[in-house]
Amino acid sequence: MAMVVGIPGAVAQPSDDSVEGKTFVIGTDTTFAPFEFRQGGELVGIDMDLLRAIADKQGFNVEIRSLGFNAALQALSSNQVDGVIAGMSITDERKEVYDFSEPYFESGVQMAIDRNNDDIQGYEDLEGKTVVAKTGSEGESYAKSIADEYGFRVTSLDQSATMYESVKAGTAVAVVDDYPVLAYGIAQGNGLKTVTEKVPGGSYGFAVNKGQNTALLAAFNDGLAELQASGEYQQIVDEYLADPTEAAPSTFWDLLTQSLPALMKGLSNTLIVTGVSFAVAMILGLAFGFLKISNNIVLRGVATSFINLFRGTPILVWAFFFYFGLAQLIGQTVNIWVAGVLTLSLNGAAYIAEIVRGGIQSVDPGQLEASRSLGLGYGRSMQKVVIPQAFKIMTPSLINQLIIMLKDSSLLLAIGFAELLYQGQQIYAANFRVTETLLIVGIIYFVAIMALTKLANFADRRFNK
Repeated sequence: MAMVVGIPGAVAQPSDDSVEGKTFVIGTDTTFAPFEFRQGGELVGIDMDLLRAIADKQGFNVEIRSLGFNAALQALSSNQVDGVIAGMSITDERKEVYDFSEPYFESGVQMAIDRNNDDIQGYEDLEGKTVVAKTGSEGESYAKSIADEYGFRVTSLDQSATMYESVKAGTAVAVVDDYPVLAYGIAQGNGLKTVTEKVPGGSYGFAVNKGQNTALLAAFNDGLAELQASGEYQQIVDEYLADPTEAAPSTFWDLLTQSLPALMKGLSNTLIVTGVSFAVAMILGLAFGFLKISNNIVLRGVATSFINLFRGTPILVWAFFFYFGLAQLIGQTVNIWVAGVLTLSLNGAAYIAEIVRGGIQSVDPGQLEASRSLGLGYGRSMQKVVIPQAFKIMTPSLINQLIIMLKDSSLLLAIGFAELLYQGQQIYAANFRVTETLLIVGIIYFVAIMALTKLANFADRRFNK
């Protein structure tokens, strides 16, 4: 089973039996080669080619977005997407929640180890060791079903590429994964080798919410049958799986050149969402900061509740809430940029509010008393005397909060926001060069943060003389 995802947009509803001319939002993941991955910035793979071919033959359009498997299922459940396709195994448990198409691929699982490891020959050599499998996959189910028999531990991870790196790094001795994914990864030079025969597994299917989008499901089945009858289905599968040959090695500079356009797009999105979120957070933080030092107990209570709520809960919880949960509450989809800005700005505002409170209270109370004794009112004294001094005290902490928000923006990849780290994931999911890709991403983050820090420090010196 692969990962699946969805996206916001005008989700079509099954008002009639015709799909012709309609646009459907379909969720998928991009880290499950050869079923879905990015090549030259384009989503390709068995699932993607099948879906587009079926849509073309049945006369409907598809809009494809990615999140990650668990997030995709939430997107489907909250009607953020019309359907999901991503090597999703058809199980009895899932049939209670989703309606599935006819199977379009018969899968199976295999075990693989580091290609330089000659100690593991089969499951019987795994006693006391750790094996990795993908969360929610057929491989995870199979590994857990035999773990007690052979005495090994199962650790579940979200991506094939990170599972393979775990084996190569020695934190796990083996990986159990869907056989076509392993075969493709080995052909692309992921550094592994298979040591067991394929175990027949489940079937992959296209899924919609139970009782919804029945016309779309019927059109998918009709199109699939047409592709199978014409032989086009087999051509698509063979393009990715028939006699794969190992990819020719490329240099680090080749990887850098190929990756840079996508990474620069991700950096641009990171900087924009951080900048907008910080501006909103500053406005809210100043407001709640002043409320926190108010003499009114109700206003202080409101500010304290806001700060405790957003400082006391993880950012990821709010990212999922604003993107998936809010959509269910208001009955319509939420733009991913809106969800991202809400997540970062509200979390940041809680910390900025405390910075503001601390900065104001750090100013010597005698300053306020002196200005009041000279005839200035409370408001003018705060504006002319206290706040300018407090702002100088707050500036280093505010710069630090800006940097923290830039780094926290990477968490938005969990809802499919195309920031810098998300783009890096898409790259190494296709070429399995995880370490080198993450090194490039880390360097870009470092350069961006250093440049932003220097710019903020310059502004501090310029305006806080």
